[in-house]
Amino acid sequence: MKKTLARLIAVWSILLIFSGCQSNPTSAPESASPSSSGASSSASASPSTSAGSAKTGLAILTSLTKSKDAASGDGLAEVDATVVGVMVDKKGKIVKCAIDAVEAKIGFDKKGQLKTPATTMFKTNDELGDAYGLKAVSGIGKEWYEQASAFAKYVEGMTIDDVKNIKVDEKNYPTQSDLKATVSISIGNFIKGLEKAVNNAKNGGAAETDRLSLGIITGMSQSKSASDSMEGLVYVTSTVALLTRDTAGKISGCILDETNSSINFTAQGRITTDLAVDPQSKNELKDAVGIKEQSGIGKEWFEQAEAFAKYVRGKMPGEVAGIAVDEKGFAVSSELRSSVAISIADFKAAIAQAASGV
Repeated sequence: MKKTLARLIAVWSILLIFSGCQSNPTSAPESASPSSSGASSSASASPSTSAGSAKTGLAILTSLTKSKDAASGDGLAEVDATVVGVMVDKKGKIVKCAIDAVEAKIGFDKKGQLKTPATTMFKTNDELGDAYGLKAVSGIGKEWYEQASAFAKYVEGMTIDDVKNIKVDEKNYPTQSDLKATVSISIGNFIKGLEKAVNNAKNGGAAETDRLSLGIITGMSQSKSASDSMEGLVYVTSTVALLTRDTAGKISGCILDETNSSINFTAQGRITTDLAVDPQSKNELKDAVGIKEQSGIGKEWFEQAEAFAKYVRGKMPGEVAGIAVDEKGFAVSSELRSSVAISIADFKAAIAQAASGV
């Protein structure tokens, strides 16, 4: 009897020990959860291919301050425009950025006669490429277009607050060593342009994976020399297209804008325009452009530009190039003319130029 009782106690003790061992490892499945959540957050950081997942914005900064009277030599009417296009995700981070500029330099003499033909078309700094001539004097062996591209890549993944915190000196040259290695030019207008473009950004059908590119068409066809009875005029027009295209090459989004910059000068070669006033773009001026009443369709310039931008979405660039126009560049199609009564020739040219880029 005593032996039987001792055996029962022994068995009971072993069972207690075994059940205690089984109760301990309950936290093992929970320890695996952080790695699985980390994987999901990594996947969500990938660029979205969904149409409308990104906003796009455009900014044009124009200055006349480098212009000068004809004094000891010929006068100069210079219109400088910095153009920035941006794609922003839902969190406000810059996904893609495109930067270009135009430096339209027009000469006139002491008699108020234009030295630059009114038929002149001006190439952008990107179009000029190595012909711009900065490489040899840049200090880092890079051309303007290379440095602008490097800065555009540098800001990808940043918010606009991050961009505004980039360190620069009193002349807006970068001071951060990682940026100075690829960008030696002043970046003040790049940062201002980015801020304006991000603030202007709207949904327009683009996905984060779409290509972003700029097209800029600049001419001075309405410019004229001075006479005894009338001042001379340098009138520079820059038409800009910001384009997004999907993987098939179709236009997923488009923004169109334009600047008209005027510089007047006398028959003695003296500039009479206030050069400190920076010209605004037509999208900034909105109703102040003042064509609504005489447009024939009751729409302002910016409304017509928006209508044409919507019209080209979903089209291939070749289809846009094939849109029929008359000898003055007005659309032939009655359907299109019901919403766009202005000339679309420069719109088509700017879109074609943007589509020819990467």
